[in-house]
Amino acid sequence: MSDILERCSDLPHRLFAPGEIIVAQGAAFGSIVILREGSIGIERDGVGLAVMETPGSILGDMSTVLERPATATMRAMSDCTVLCADDGAAYLQSRPDVLFDVARALATRLDNLTGHLADVQRQYGDDSGHLGMLDDVLSTLMHHQTRTVSPGSARLPDPDY
Repeated sequence: MSDILERCSDLPHRLFAPGEIIVAQGAAFGSIVILREGSIGIERDGVGLAVMETPGSILGDMSTVLERPATATMRAMSDCTVLCADDGAAYLQSRPDVLFDVARALATRLDNLTGHLADVQRQYGDDSGHLGMLDDVLSTLMHHQTRTVSPGSARLPDPDY
């Protein structure tokens, strides 16, 4: 990942203090953020998902590529420095080498997630309860290719509830 830091060294540096929110879930956001040093916590719907500590980690890629508000909250967990392309889409269009890094990062996350889901399915696929529905859920997730993603569920259709 250090290669991406070199390729993007011309981007503005931003500093964040521990606890400072870099972007809140749902906020208008189209920036690409690259961690230079420190750590950033990722939260979605109030649930901590990950702590990014590896220099060169790419953030903001999902909202930029999907052209939608931030899909998660990014919070500085320590003093941290990031490189930031405010107009992420324009930056990626002008920098195919960085776009490939983003595609690789997204593919890696998807591969890790589907591997984890397959492990859960292997463990609980024969369950007669909710966990037994994993086959249907995985099939839907893997084959659903529309651009529009609607948050919520049949049980709770309003995502702002």
